[in-house]
Amino acid sequence: MPLAVSVVVAVQNEEGAVADVVRELKSVFDDGLGADGFELIFVDDKSSDGTVAQLRELQKTVPNLRVVLHEKNVGKSGGVRTGIISARTNIIAMMDGDGQNPAADVLRTALKLLNAGPEVGLVAGERKRRQDTASKKWASRWANSIRKRMLNDGAEDTGCGIKAIRRDVFLRLPYFDNMHRYIPALVNREGYKTLFERVEDRLRTTGHSKYTNIGRLWVALSDLPGVMWLNRRYRHPGSTTEL
Repeated sequence: MPLAVSVVVAVQNEEGAVADVVRELKSVFDDGLGADGFELIFVDDKSSDGTVAQLRELQKTVPNLRVVLHEKNVGKSGGVRTGIISARTNIIAMMDGDGQNPAADVLRTALKLLNAGPEVGLVAGERKRRQDTASKKWASRWANSIRKRMLNDGAEDTGCGIKAIRRDVFLRLPYFDNMHRYIPALVNREGYKTLFERVEDRLRTTGHSKYTNIGRLWVALSDLPGVMWLNRRYRHPGSTTEL
């Protein structure tokens, strides 16, 4: 089939996981879409380990693997944005590069959006059984409950890395650091629907998380009022017609 899905993965210091992530994606998407039906875009956010070297080596055997390098570290949201800007399709599948997101769930989420009507802008993954420490689960539940109540975005788990979004919808969204946690609310703000898909979560077996509990809570508390302001100040024109 023709090129249909761009898989965007932002990575930083994931030398222990990145090769397995690429190989699993290739295997699953080859079966699901065919070798010419997808592209893999890995955005390296200024790694200081062997992540880039591994990606360069993988390009020798994975022809549809594209690697984009950041000159400066800008965080996950910046990496995702770079990948989406670089994408050649309108269906973007996002995932984390640490090996915790199963490729089969990424494909299923992308296909759900591919087959959805134009009113659906996003399919967001929600983890069935989060594989994390009790303290991280508590912090996440607390932040998610406040965000959901204040923004009414319907999302139970915006920290899940698996999402599928239309490229043209994403490029309409206001960009800011750590915006990835507010994508459902921002998509709804633009007048599009969000669907949710239950996905698995695997234990991290290599590397370490880029976030701490305090860091997560600070981001949630500091960014939430800004997103609420964006929602209040938006006036949607409804459908538009050109004469």
